[in-house]
Amino acid sequence: MAEHIRAAGDLADPIGMEVFCNRLLSITEDMNNTLVRASFSTNIKERKDCSVALFDAAGRLVAQGTQIPLHLGSLDGAMRAILERHTVDTIQDGDVFICNDPYLANGSHLPDINIVTPVFWEGTLRFFAANIAHHSDVGGPVPGSIAGGLGSIFAEGVRIPVSRIVRAGTVDEDLLNLICANTRDPEERLLDLRVQMATNRRGAAAVQGLIRQMGLDAVLQSVEDVIRYTRRRLLNRIAELRQGSYTFHSDLDDDGFGGDPVRIQVTLTVHPDRLHFDFSGSGKQARGAMNLPVNALRASVYYAVKALLDPDIAPNAGLFAPIEISAPLGTITNPEHPAAVGARSITAQKVAGAIFGAFRGLLPPEKIMASGNDCCPAIVFSGKWPARAGEFVYLETLGGGAGARYDMDGMDAIHVHMTNTSNLPVEALENEYPLLMDEYAMIPDSGGAGRTRGGLAIAKQIRALVPGIVFSARSDSHTVGVATGVDGGRDGRRARLVRNHGTPREEELFSKTAGITLDAGESVRIETPGGGGYGSPALRARERLRRDLLDGKVSATAAGELYGAVPEELAR
Repeated sequence: MAEHIRAAGDLADPIGMEVFCNRLLSITEDMNNTLVRASFSTNIKERKDCSVALFDAAGRLVAQGTQIPLHLGSLDGAMRAILERHTVDTIQDGDVFICNDPYLANGSHLPDINIVTPVFWEGTLRFFAANIAHHSDVGGPVPGSIAGGLGSIFAEGVRIPVSRIVRAGTVDEDLLNLICANTRDPEERLLDLRVQMATNRRGAAAVQGLIRQMGLDAVLQSVEDVIRYTRRRLLNRIAELRQGSYTFHSDLDDDGFGGDPVRIQVTLTVHPDRLHFDFSGSGKQARGAMNLPVNALRASVYYAVKALLDPDIAPNAGLFAPIEISAPLGTITNPEHPAAVGARSITAQKVAGAIFGAFRGLLPPEKIMASGNDCCPAIVFSGKWPARAGEFVYLETLGGGAGARYDMDGMDAIHVHMTNTSNLPVEALENEYPLLMDEYAMIPDSGGAGRTRGGLAIAKQIRALVPGIVFSARSDSHTVGVATGVDGGRDGRRARLVRNHGTPREEELFSKTAGITLDAGESVRIETPGGGGYGSPALRARERLRRDLLDGKVSATAAGELYGAVPEELAR
């Protein structure tokens, strides 16, 4: 922790700060575990599509749990929105706030609902405990509330501005019921929202316990030290970089409605004491739901800087200060109200991938990565619950191949960049819903060939067991977008979406198809993108290639055509 600190005499003991950071992390991890274990929807309890954070009374991020980087934008934005609407002297002990809207409350899309709880000590507001959870449905015409072809935020579900859901300890049951009644499964929404509120109570109690143990002054001083230390540590990393400007772009297949590709472009300028990210040159605001709200854009930039320059740096407000972001209003990276934003995670992945690409001009070869799948495709199946009122909505976002590194193959079948959710176990899927998993596998030859190979993509094929199942998807990198290789490495394989794969009724679907009704026995298969390779495939060690063949990750045909291997070499 003490490395490269300049003029550190005014900072507390670095070892003490490390201990304090870990105490904060233990609080956020306990909050996250509570949220996951107590929730009812599979999207939270199984896939862990949620995050937690602590803020100080001024709204500065103090600690974020190790969950989903994209959620940082919504949590930080919600905190700012609450303090813009309510002065500290109007917030009471026992209040709880709720919000989700990207335009009214600095959110990132409507299914991500924020719950924020003030933490008081001896009658004075000192901190906030916050969490966010992706609810499987928040209303609108499409189950799951997200579709690439939705053209307005008004079509994407219930919009919640900053509101008190609890006032001085009393829950506003009318507001809670109003929100839940606008979703396809009110019972599940109600239960999960109550769990979110309970999670913050647990976090608040842990913060109060920390104050009780350390003393208020020591806790407040430690927070100041940690934030200042994070800022200085990042400034030291920036000072090590070569000054100049570096540009990179990636592409979306379309804007949600089909049509032309949409460019995501970033120019990174390194100054002695700051980094400036300019998204001029990115495509105009999308007609569909691919737009990325500015708070989600910020989260994407912060994640990329942390991951590339100092992965161990604490995620708090000190990380934000040396970073400047410019994005012209009315573009896909800074849309105007009422643009739809539901599928913003795909664009966020492309933004992160473009930033990683821009850093290729700055970093030494051993720190560069080929492009990953940079997509985060999602599938949604919906239908009637067989045993109770309401409709189930099964949502899952899928991984793919990660990009290869200088000395390491890309990880197979993994989320990259802005998302970090878990796999939904097949047993849970088939137990909860009238669905059957036909196939769940990695796709051979989907990782870009190279001296180090790109990670493999995922194939997931699900069959409807009853009639009337409604299917939607949002994906990308089917036609234009691709995971690019580095230094002679090959690109990763593109994605596909197929209805009734392997039957006479097989049909390739648009990547952002929505509202398809399946008969009993019909299936949908999604194949996600693979990661790019690093270095010439001819330089791949034959032992590694032999292992790939044995593992079924590379076919004999690809070994010959892409890697130049002959059977005699691989048989040794």
